[in-house]
Amino acid sequence: MESPRVLVIEDDPDVSALLKRHLTGLGCHVTVADSGEAGLDRAFADPPDMVIIDVLLPGIDGREVIRRLRADERTKKCHLVVSSVLDPEDLVELATDALLAKPFRQSSVARLLDSYRYRSSASQEE
Repeated sequence: MESPRVLVIEDDPDVSALLKRHLTGLGCHVTVADSGEAGLDRAFADPPDMVIIDVLLPGIDGREVIRRLRADERTKKCHLVVSSVLDPEDLVELATDALLAKPFRQSSVARLLDSYRYRSSASQEE
């Protein structure tokens, strides 16, 4: 399986740097956007395999980013992951594939990536 291309949409530079370090260490190609607008532009220009989206973004928030990514032909099949400090019960309505709760550890990021790889290999076998 090729190295997954991951877009991280996160406005906190420390969090995005940590995610990028973890994902790169796990063999991913990572791009970072610091706002919902920039993330949508990058996702539509070159759709990634996975998008990790902070819910609490300035401007276009994570909920709207997720809605737009799911509604667009170019990105509707991307593996969408919500990243948040909010209670997971408050995020149930989001059309995402996974949740990465903050604060996260490298092991959480590794499990997330394992889940993505498993789903991808299972869908390729169908």
